[in-house]
Amino acid sequence: MSAEATNPATPGPVAPTAPRRKARPRIDLRRLGRAALLGPAARDRLPDAIGHVVEAHRAHHPDADLEPLRRAYVLAESSHRGQMRKSGEPYITHPLAVTLILAELGAETTTLTASLLHDTVEDTDVTLDQVRDQFGEEVRYLVDGVTKLEKVDYGAAAEPETFRKMLVATGNDVRVMSIKLADRLHNMRTLGVMRPEKQARIAKVTRDVLIPLAERLGVQALKTELEDLVFAILHPEEYEHTRQLIAANAARSDDPLTEVADEARTVLREAGIQGEVLIRPRHFVSVHRVTRKRGRLRGADFGRLLVLVNEDADCYGVLGELHTCMTPVVSEFKDFIAVPKFNLYQSLHTAVARADGQVVEVLIRTHQMHRVAEAGVVALGNPYAPPADEHASAADGERADPTRPGWLSRLLEWQRGAPDPDTFWSTLREDLAQDREITVFRPDGGTLGLPEGATCVDAAYAQYGEDAHACIGARVNSRLATLSTVLRDGDSVQLLMGQDPASEPSREWLEHAHTPAARIAIQRWLAAHPEDPADAPAAESTRFGERPAGAGSGAGSASGPRTPVASDPPAPAADARTGADDGPGRAGGAPVLHAPGARSGGHRARPGVDPRRAGADLLVEGPGAGVRLAGCCTPVPPDEITGFSVRGGVVTVHRLRCAAVTRMKSGGRAEVGVRWGDSAACRVTLVAESFGRPHLLADLTEVIALEGAEIVSATVEPPSEQRVRHTYTLQLADAAGLPALMRAMRNVPGVYDVSRAQHEPSTP
Repeated sequence: MSAEATNPATPGPVAPTAPRRKARPRIDLRRLGRAALLGPAARDRLPDAIGHVVEAHRAHHPDADLEPLRRAYVLAESSHRGQMRKSGEPYITHPLAVTLILAELGAETTTLTASLLHDTVEDTDVTLDQVRDQFGEEVRYLVDGVTKLEKVDYGAAAEPETFRKMLVATGNDVRVMSIKLADRLHNMRTLGVMRPEKQARIAKVTRDVLIPLAERLGVQALKTELEDLVFAILHPEEYEHTRQLIAANAARSDDPLTEVADEARTVLREAGIQGEVLIRPRHFVSVHRVTRKRGRLRGADFGRLLVLVNEDADCYGVLGELHTCMTPVVSEFKDFIAVPKFNLYQSLHTAVARADGQVVEVLIRTHQMHRVAEAGVVALGNPYAPPADEHASAADGERADPTRPGWLSRLLEWQRGAPDPDTFWSTLREDLAQDREITVFRPDGGTLGLPEGATCVDAAYAQYGEDAHACIGARVNSRLATLSTVLRDGDSVQLLMGQDPASEPSREWLEHAHTPAARIAIQRWLAAHPEDPADAPAAESTRFGERPAGAGSGAGSASGPRTPVASDPPAPAADARTGADDGPGRAGGAPVLHAPGARSGGHRARPGVDPRRAGADLLVEGPGAGVRLAGCCTPVPPDEITGFSVRGGVVTVHRLRCAAVTRMKSGGRAEVGVRWGDSAACRVTLVAESFGRPHLLADLTEVIALEGAEIVSATVEPPSEQRVRHTYTLQLADAAGLPALMRAMRNVPGVYDVSRAQHEPSTP
């Protein structure tokens, strides 16, 4: 798979990484090449060339059957015989090196067998049928999964389509990606003499695709080395500066990490906890990130302490002892044992402060957690084999099962909708750049895994697929939320789906869609339903009871800040004598509502008020006073009411529990006695909150008419994030019918709340 890889001895940027296991002598690929050239060993005898692989494999699997490895090597060596790498080494050295990488990580025999054969079908005359006949279906599947597609057949699309094929295969068996990662690591190690532009191209694909995949599969040992190799190629000056920083720190006589490690060992020994305390140097990219974050580095910044214990409970015991005997930095504590990361990682993170102010980070985990942290899915062996322990709990099996991580399921889902290789390739890079995941809970108790930063739009498409086009809103933690709401880990999400078959996604949803599944589904719908300029909603008023031409989401969305959609009969002009109540009292832009039919001292209010606009029958103490219903609370019979005099001798009537009443009374304003008269007629302002959908305006006005209410005036605000706010001023023949009217309006599909107008007025 890397016929163009070059001599590892050739000068080139190779980043040293922190030791993670017992030092193993550097493998001489030329010696392996000579062993390969001598031909296979006698039948049933292990060839010398795979001795290092066998040694590493037995360290993890002492009882492994080595016969498949012997046969795989014999086939690979004979098939690749005569093929050379650019460095002049026999090609067989490449599959041997890839297999050794996997063996050191603890891969099981089937993976190693496929690794030895991974280039045979691509670069030799060996066929997949031959592989299946000699090694079984599992090995055939793995080899097929990592075999590249031919450029002759796919042209420029060969690379993205190869990755698509590989990811689909990984969806059924994650070991496919394990082999690919090891293959890329060896190729990156031996990239030195390639043309600079080719080095950069390979490094960028490694950075954008393979390193994020290594992170998601938890294979930190491969991820960190790949990061350093990419760093050296793409940022050589910064790499050299970081190398000098590490070299200068290594030459120091004092090492704060060693001192704190010794202190930690003493703490564990005195507490009677068996554990191993190691110093874990940071790799190059990690040091570079810390440098950018903190500026000048001190000795403790070049590494971390790693404490390895036997049992989960010991992890918390160590944590307690360190926090008791040292100075903890509490803000640095994270518990990834109770809540593992999405890539299976488990550990306790904390930090302790030295007397000189240096902060030392500490990782605490069991030996098994450490193996998984380093090797990820590779350390779990064959995830499809039955557990060796018959008593293994189902819960543990679910937690450790990597056969279909949530992120991989989502990736496989959206890739099916990618219309072309370019879209798939760019979307894949965007998706893999989102390296943190959250979990939200559905009302039925199920969960949704989403990338950090996901919104309710993303949750809708994750749960319903393309049926999410009909989503009209959501409740997050039992509270109504817009579809643009960003979700947090642990939120509960109830998605509200419309029943209208004409429901459709909004173009603005694209601004809030972060997952590829959501974006691709919305873009595909918009492409299939191009917007016709003739369908744009008109800005002029629309008569109630009629469907506006081109009505789309909600009640029509005009370009202005508010659209008066009806005024039949015409609303009266605002009274010139209005006080401070007038402004806030205009719900949704409606005019100030007077009560011209009110009576003062048993007499009709002063002349000049249009009797046709009577809103309610009111009696006020004292002669000659005009009466106005306060727009902030719109009282109606049989509300408890009170009044206050404003400029011009007018009395404004408020509901007794109105916030303005409390303010005016505390300010020393005198109340004016008012009470309802004999008539039950009233005028009231209602606010309807709804999700946008076609024909909503017509449905609401029809319900209002059926309940016997007269629409005096109304405004509809332009839709915002699929939410529409309607404000209606209504004349009711009997105030007793108000609760039934509000219930009927709430029952209109898409309407989630109806309330009486509640505005905060200034003090009159």
